[in-house]
Amino acid sequence: MTPKLTSFAAGGGCACKIPAGQLESAIAGLIGNDDPNVIVGLEDGDDASAIRINGDTAVISTADFFTPMLNDPYDWGRVAAANALSDVYAMGGDPITAINLVGWPVDLLGLDILREVLRGGMEVCNEAGISVTGGHSITAPEPIYGMSVTGIADPAKLMRNDAAAPGLPLTLTKGIGVGIFNNKHKATGEVSLEAVKSMTTLNREASKAAVSAGHKAATDITGFGLLGHLYKMCRASGVNAEINFADVPEIPGAKQALADGFVPGGSRRNLDWVREHLNVANSSLTEEDLVFLADAQTSGGLLVVGEVPGYPVIGHTVARPSSAGAYITIN
Repeated sequence: MTPKLTSFAAGGGCACKIPAGQLESAIAGLIGNDDPNVIVGLEDGDDASAIRINGDTAVISTADFFTPMLNDPYDWGRVAAANALSDVYAMGGDPITAINLVGWPVDLLGLDILREVLRGGMEVCNEAGISVTGGHSITAPEPIYGMSVTGIADPAKLMRNDAAAPGLPLTLTKGIGVGIFNNKHKATGEVSLEAVKSMTTLNREASKAAVSAGHKAATDITGFGLLGHLYKMCRASGVNAEINFADVPEIPGAKQALADGFVPGGSRRNLDWVREHLNVANSSLTEEDLVFLADAQTSGGLLVVGEVPGYPVIGHTVARPSSAGAYITIN
């Protein structure tokens, strides 16, 4: 019988990220040297780095790993791989190879379980049309799995989080709520097939559609939630945003699970971090609604500045005075 993997983790999936405010404090001032080939680096906390290697090619590099949010090791591996690949898609790139990153409590969990995790990751990479070409592993007190992914993109077509212009639609390509369902899964063992499907769905098609439409700004919604990632984009781009709560797609049943008390700690921390940048004075939103918008996603969708055919528009960007801070108005 496979052990309950989530019992080995204090927090699962992207909800185990260091809180955004603490992380920003830790990396403050760490910019690196002035390399003219660095297109996207540490400055604005984008999804991945982008380095120009010639006139029409940039290399995209990223890494992502986390503790289990699902008890099924194969599905955990699939989610972790889709999540790592998403950083490349969020920047409008194509992944070309991935390597495994593993921390494993070998005295507590068998290597047959690890094999299933790695099999899940490889299956998703096969779906993406790339090979897993290596990896690195250590012993660790908690099981950890993820990938480092390399991709390529045309520098002129990169999507980045500091390129949002005012007056454009905001498109979200996946529903919100997987953090809530993962919290419920850990507490009850109940699996939301809709949440698993969302987390294992590649952002490839949404990315290609956004690039084809000529959009320049995007990010993927992961551990800092919709509100956290939108705030980071607004701050980096010098814009504000307005979103319509009723238009934000929900993974079916997520709001009910939240009402039933399944509230991830990471989602509350996200809301605490971004709350001072919210304008909700003219709305009837409840605290529960705000937690939903701040829900810590794992392998979430893309938030694209611009309309992407086939996906819902949830709001728009707004111009703001250069002397003002970034604000998100929620209606």
